[in-house]
Amino acid sequence: MFAIDSLLVKIALIGVIGIGAQWIAWRTGRPAIALMLIAGIVAGPVLGLIRPEQDFGNLREPIIKLAVAVILFEGGLSLKFRELRQAGYAVALLVFVGVPVGWALGTAAAYYGAGLSFELSALFGGVMVVTGPTVIGPMLRTLNIAPRVKNMLKWEGIVNDPIGALLAVGIYSYITHGGAEANSIGIVTDVVAASLLAILIGGAAGFALTWAFPRGWVPEYLKAPVLLTTVIAVFVLSDLIMHETGLITVTVMGVVMANRETYSTHMLQRFKEDLTVLLVSGVFIILSATLDWTVVSNFQARFLVFLVLLLFVVRPLTIMIALLFTRIPLKERLFVAWIAPRGIVAVAVTGLFALRLSDYGIAGSEALVPLSFGVVIATIFAHGFTAGPFARWLGLDRGKGDGVLLVGANSWTIAFAEFIKRQERDVLVADASQLALRRARHAGLPVYHGDILDEVHEDHLDIGQFQQLIAATDNDAYNALVCSELAPEIGHDRVSRVIGEAQQGSQRRGRVFTLAATPIEEHLDRLQAGWTFSRTRITEKFPYSDYAARMKASGGDSLAVVRPSGELVIFAKHHRPAVEAGDTLWSFVPPEDPKARMEAREAA
Repeated sequence: MFAIDSLLVKIALIGVIGIGAQWIAWRTGRPAIALMLIAGIVAGPVLGLIRPEQDFGNLREPIIKLAVAVILFEGGLSLKFRELRQAGYAVALLVFVGVPVGWALGTAAAYYGAGLSFELSALFGGVMVVTGPTVIGPMLRTLNIAPRVKNMLKWEGIVNDPIGALLAVGIYSYITHGGAEANSIGIVTDVVAASLLAILIGGAAGFALTWAFPRGWVPEYLKAPVLLTTVIAVFVLSDLIMHETGLITVTVMGVVMANRETYSTHMLQRFKEDLTVLLVSGVFIILSATLDWTVVSNFQARFLVFLVLLLFVVRPLTIMIALLFTRIPLKERLFVAWIAPRGIVAVAVTGLFALRLSDYGIAGSEALVPLSFGVVIATIFAHGFTAGPFARWLGLDRGKGDGVLLVGANSWTIAFAEFIKRQERDVLVADASQLALRRARHAGLPVYHGDILDEVHEDHLDIGQFQQLIAATDNDAYNALVCSELAPEIGHDRVSRVIGEAQQGSQRRGRVFTLAATPIEEHLDRLQAGWTFSRTRITEKFPYSDYAARMKASGGDSLAVVRPSGELVIFAKHHRPAVEAGDTLWSFVPPEDPKARMEAREAA
C-alpha cells in the first residue's frame, strides 16, 4: 500500500493533472494554460494534494530551472530565419526598442501603481518584458491568423525571455552591491560579458551537434539523449558563470540547430515537442500549486492598479511605440499590443530573486511573488480567453481551414480539384513536377510546386488552412510516406492516401481513401471512361440507406461527407463516417447512371 503523501504519488498526480488539463482544453477549445493554472491551484492550495515546497524541498528550484531550459531550447528550435522575411524588421524593433520601452514603462507602473521601491520596480519591470513560449505557443496553436503576426509573437516571446531574466540579474546585482553606491559600469560590463560568453557556448554547442550528427558520430538511437544531455550541460555551465545566462545559451543553441541541417531534425524536434508538453504541464502545475494562502494574503489592493496599467497602458504603448514607423497594418499592431500573457519564466525568475532579496534583507521583496502570480493569472485569463474573439473582431482570424490538399497532379486529382472548387471550397494541387502541374494551372487551379514533405516541414506551406490531405500520386510508397510523416503534424484523421495497387491497403501507413480502397490506376481508367464527380444531399425523404443502395447498384465510390457546419470527413477503408439528414455526400459515379448524371449537372 502507498500513502497519498508518497512523492511517487505526487509526481504521478502532477502528470495526470497537467496532461488532463491539456486534454480538456483540446476537447473544449479553452486555453490550455488557463486550465492548467486552475488545476494547479485546485490541487495545491485548495485541496492540498500537492505541496511543492514540502514535496520537493531543495529540488524544486533546480527542477523548474532545468525544465525551463528545455522549454526555451525547444522554442529556439522553432525559430527559423526564413520566418523573418516578413517579420524580421518588426521582431528587431520589438527586441531593441520594445524591451527598453517596456522596461521603462513597467518600472514606472510598478513604482507608481504597485507602490514598490524604485529598485524593486526596476527588477520587476525587467522581468515583465517577457511573454514566453510556454504561454504563447499553446495560444497561437488555437488561432488561424497570418504567419507574420504569429512569427512576431513567437520570436518576441522566445527571444525576450532570457533578456528579461538578464535585466533582473543586472538589477539584482545593482541592489546587492550597494544600490546608488554600486559600480554600475562594472555590473553592466559583467552582465554583457557573461551574455556574450553564453551566446558563444550556445552557438558552439549547436554547431558541434549539427556537425557531428550528419557525419554519423552519434547513432540514431542516441541522438535524442545526447541532445537532451547537451542542453542541460550547457545550461548548467552558463548558469555557473552567471545566474540566468543559461537561458541565453539554450535559446541560441536551439536557433543554431533550427537553421542547420542535422538529417534528423524532424525526429529530434518531435521528441523535444513531446517532452516540452510534459514539462510545461508539470512545471505549471508545480508553480500554481505553490500559490498558498500566505502568498495570496500578501496580494494587496494597490496591485490591481499595476495590473490595469500593465494590461491597458504598458503593453499597448510599448508595441505601438516600437512599431510606430513600420508598414505593419494597424489591426496587426493592435493584436500584438494586446497579446502578452506571462508564464513560467516570469514566475520562476521573480520567485528566485524574491527569495534571494528576502534573505538579503531587502524590504518589500516579499510582495514580488504574489504580484508575479497576479500578473500571470490576469494575463493568462485576459489574453487566453479574448485572443480568438479579438482576432475575429479585427478581421485577422482566417477561420477554421476548410480546404483540401491533393498531393500529386494527374488527370483524376485535377478533375477532383475542379469539382471541389465548384463546391466553393479551397483546394490546392501539389506536385514536385512543373510539367505535371501545367494542366492544373491551365484549369485555373491553385498549385504548389515542390516536395510536400519539405514544404510543410520547412514552413513554406501553411498546413493549417487544409481540413483534409489526400496523397494520390502513382507512387504508393510515397503516398504512404506522406501520410506517416504528416499525420503527427495535422492529425491522423485528416490524412489519407489513394493506393497504387489493390492489394496494398495497410492502415498502418495512413487511411486508405474510399470504402472500396480503389487504386489510382482504376480511378484514372474510370475517369477516361466518363465517370464524373457528383454530390448528393441526404434528407428525411432520401436517407443514407437509399443512397448506399444506389451506389451499390451503380458501383460508384463514396468519397466524402460534408456536414452542415462545413466539416469535411472522408470515406476510407475501415472507416465509414456516420451520415445524417442534412449532410452532403461527394461521389465518383459511372456515366450509365442517369440519376448520377443529373446530380453531377446540378453540382456543376
